[in-house]
Amino acid sequence: MLRILQVKDGSGKLQVVAWDGEGAARVVQGVSSTYELAQQAIAAGQTLAQRIDAAGLGDIVDVQRAADEGRLALPITHPDPGHFVVAGTGLTHLGSADGRDKMHKAAQSSEKPTDSMRMFLMGVEGGKPAPGQIGAQPEWFYKGNGTQLRATGDDLASPAFALDGGEEPELAGIYLIGPDGTPFRIGFCLANEFSDHVTEKGNYLWLAHSKLRQASLGAELLVGDLPDHVEGTSRVRRGDQVIFEKPFLSGEANMSHTIANLEHHNFKYELFREPGDLHVHFFGTATLSFSEGVKTEPGDVFEIAAAPFKLPLVNRLTVAANKAVTIKKL
Repeated sequence: MLRILQVKDGSGKLQVVAWDGEGAARVVQGVSSTYELAQQAIAAGQTLAQRIDAAGLGDIVDVQRAADEGRLALPITHPDPGHFVVAGTGLTHLGSADGRDKMHKAAQSSEKPTDSMRMFLMGVEGGKPAPGQIGAQPEWFYKGNGTQLRATGDDLASPAFALDGGEEPELAGIYLIGPDGTPFRIGFCLANEFSDHVTEKGNYLWLAHSKLRQASLGAELLVGDLPDHVEGTSRVRRGDQVIFEKPFLSGEANMSHTIANLEHHNFKYELFREPGDLHVHFFGTATLSFSEGVKTEPGDVFEIAAAPFKLPLVNRLTVAANKAVTIKKL
């Protein structure tokens, strides 16, 4: 499968690299970014593979060496990070409601289903509509813009005021809005939708606050259709010890919504179809170390790996310095 990466050369200059995951990875000629490559493909009415063939390939890149040397960048960036929308959907995977339901049941005395469970069941019942039909609306959240995104090898910084910084291993879709407002899916990548689960547990209406955190994307942008079944492993390391390790599942066979249904309910809003904007959309997960009683600490390392992706997503947890905010009058 074709995958696109952004890799820094020895001088720090960004190169666009095409790789099938097995043979030699090569520099795509004539482009300085994945964003530029995608724009060219849209303008020419070509697929990404066709555009890469037309541009031609250059020097071989040792992807593993680049990973070892910390030269793997985000798979795509926008010249203006403010035009890179970061959002996602939750309660989309089979089993994903369990942890959320336990959180919210503690806050209500009755035995009626929590709002989270009701939302999940709506997806189970109506999240996979027939082609051409509109399915159930999923939970949706906003995480920020491109300034929040981190590459593999980068630290994930939890705000000083946060109550928790926990991993969420999942897949994400990357999209570019064409000149006429049409969303084009560029591909899929591994992702860590880093969140504050203690804040969310305090009150489900604080979900929006808990999601306003950094997030990381794996180096590979997988082009084409996502496999129906994706199985990976999520680990948390503390020093030399693995304090959490559990498999996670994704792909539509393990989801209560189709990818197309999640995409529809994101891009049905006109403000998310601004020409030239990039979007990353996190598709959700059912696996969290928080649900297993793990309390993360600064210095912990999150490791997320899943086939068909060849490279893991690795980030260390840090805590940002406390910054006082002063509101001034004009």
